[in-house]
This record gives sequence, C-alpha cells and structure tokens, in this order.
Amino acid sequence: MDIRFWELRMFGLGPTEMVVILVIALLIFGPTRLPKVAQSLGESVRNFRDSKDQVNDVKKGVQKHLEDMVLGPSEEKK
Repeated sequence: MDIRFWELRMFGLGPTEMVVILVIALLIFGPTRLPKVAQSLGESVRNFRDSKDQVNDVKKGVQKHLEDMVLGPSEEKK
C-alpha cells in the first residue's frame, strides 16, 4: 500500500491545516503557555472519556436490573 505524506489525515485535516492551526495556537498562547494548554486539553479529553465510560457502565447495570425485573433473574445468579 502506497501512502503519501499529503494523503495522511488526522481528524479530517491534512498536514497543511494542522500546521496552520499549530501556528495560530502558538501566536495566541505563546511558547511558554502552549504546553500547559495542551496538557489541560489532554486531561479534559481523558476525563470526558472516563465519564462516558462510567455512564455506559451505569446504563448497562440499569438495563440488566430492568431485564431481571421483567424477565426474572438470569441463570448466572441461580
């Protein structure tokens, strides 16, 4: 498979768009604050994913409980 540099895409953006966004971020936040902003952004994304996983776990638990109420306990508990 032949992959060329200009065909690589991340988040639907090509390399040129990524460089432009990086330069704009560098101009806005400056070279000293940019790593802190990136770290905060990464932590926020991680916390969002963790929260989403917890919500999915609760949803599965509630669904299981409702199924047990309606259909009776599953064979695993007997």
